[in-house]
Amino acid sequence: MRYSKLLLPTLKEVPSEAETVSHQLLLRAGMIRKLASGIYDYLPLGLRVLRKVEAIVREEMNRAGAQEVLLPAVQPAELWQESGRWQVYGKELLRFRDRHDRDYCFGPTHEEVITDLVRRDVHSYRQLPLNLYQIQTKFRDEIRPRFGLIRGREFIMKDGYSFDVDETAADQTYEAMYDAYSRIFRRCGLRFKSVEADSGPIGGSFSHEFMVLAETGEDVVVSCIACDYAANLEKAEVVSAAETGNEAPAPLTKVHTPAVRTVAEIADFLKISPARILKTLLYETDQGVVAVLLRGDHEVNDVKLKNLLRVNELALAGEAVVRRETGADVGFAGPLGLQVPIYADQSLRGLANLAAGANEDEHHYTGVNLDRDVDVRQYADLRQITATDPCPRCGAALEFLRGIEVGHVFKLGYKYSQAMQATFLDANGQERPMFMGCYGIGVSRIVAAAIEQNHDADGIIFPVPLAPFHVLVIPIALQDEQTMTTAQTLYEDLTAAGLEVLFDDRDERPGVKFKDGDLLGIPFRVVLGPKTLAQNAAEVRDRRSRTMALLPLASLVNELRQRVQAGIQT
Repeated sequence: MRYSKLLLPTLKEVPSEAETVSHQLLLRAGMIRKLASGIYDYLPLGLRVLRKVEAIVREEMNRAGAQEVLLPAVQPAELWQESGRWQVYGKELLRFRDRHDRDYCFGPTHEEVITDLVRRDVHSYRQLPLNLYQIQTKFRDEIRPRFGLIRGREFIMKDGYSFDVDETAADQTYEAMYDAYSRIFRRCGLRFKSVEADSGPIGGSFSHEFMVLAETGEDVVVSCIACDYAANLEKAEVVSAAETGNEAPAPLTKVHTPAVRTVAEIADFLKISPARILKTLLYETDQGVVAVLLRGDHEVNDVKLKNLLRVNELALAGEAVVRRETGADVGFAGPLGLQVPIYADQSLRGLANLAAGANEDEHHYTGVNLDRDVDVRQYADLRQITATDPCPRCGAALEFLRGIEVGHVFKLGYKYSQAMQATFLDANGQERPMFMGCYGIGVSRIVAAAIEQNHDADGIIFPVPLAPFHVLVIPIALQDEQTMTTAQTLYEDLTAAGLEVLFDDRDERPGVKFKDGDLLGIPFRVVLGPKTLAQNAAEVRDRRSRTMALLPLASLVNELRQRVQAGIQT
């Protein structure tokens, strides 16, 4: 490809709307352009990188025995109503009506559609297992799209779905997909970690996320320094040993606490540690109001709470609800006398003589003992894990890393097959629901994640397998006939050798070409000019190591082919 013929509008300045490195560099390198909030055009170079990712995904999915399909992006509401998700998915689901006033949505995912397809054509155990996938545009109406391709509203995703006769067979499929995902991310040249995760609105009993490790990642990964335990912050388990002691229960005492609302203010006023304060939070759910109790130095984990309560909607109660249920303003809520279900974090079990709101403005209680004073419906792990907590598997220390989620594998179980009657006849002629799995990869997100992990002050440093071109050829004396003839011949020979080459034939100063080359992240740069040609050589620069070498023209094609192959196979 000749640079002069390529639509490649690079930018010198950092776009003001770009928050992350990948967003900045994708815009500056002329790979994407914003059409609307969270919606982007892919320009030729950006599309080349995207297609590289897709090719790796396809090869590994096919290798694992999956079959590619392509399903409609527009989905009828009836299917979502069958599964029960039409009512609960939320505003991220883009709903609309056609000219006949029928309800549809633009698919954020395809569990319903794939289940409908399979239930109509698969009826016998002899047709299972079945593993289908697609690479397609999705739309989720994010409340605050950000970070360019990392969290857009429209994005390209590989979503796959498996159908097995039972969970034992599904475990084998899950393992095969887990292994395929690991190969995909290794082939993309990414440093990643697989972590235990919550299944979220898709549902399912068991799942793993694949996180690309990057300091700019929006997700937190909790990882043990000694064993292989890793989980995202939502899923990370807390092992809390019940505290016991000889402290006798103190009498319940009401204390006047004027203008004291926060945990820090209460601790300072009462001269106690925040760990001795009982924090009471009220939540509104689709099943009513509940109260959650935590230590003052802990924070609630909304995902754990939502899973415990088995609710679809969960939100911290507003001031009016708090006043209605407690009789006091926010900051003075406590568990005594509440008429709503009360759930407590397990770290509170065994603690004595705590301070808590008195459900009266400007008053708190001291000497609160849950076993004596409060009817706790259930103790459970309800809090965010902290850096001081031990590994729940081996007890060793934990480290907190930043990551970008690029893949997620789920064991869906019977959630959709039972709701939508996707059944088969087993060997005994009995009708049974299929056991399902779900496997997603953010194809466009991988492009951004790769840049977040591979860049420097000058631009992108693409891993060789994802680079839009393998080699950038730059002649630095366009008026010199020998230079241009040799550059053209080298370009043709490299292309014939199977390498992807960008020939910078622009009438620009060498410095401009070098800067653009660094910005684009092409792994190898070849510079030719009268001085190098006088030595029958060319200057070759490795983008990642920034090392340069003068290599003979006679062996240059073979040398570059070997370097590219080594980069692809790493």
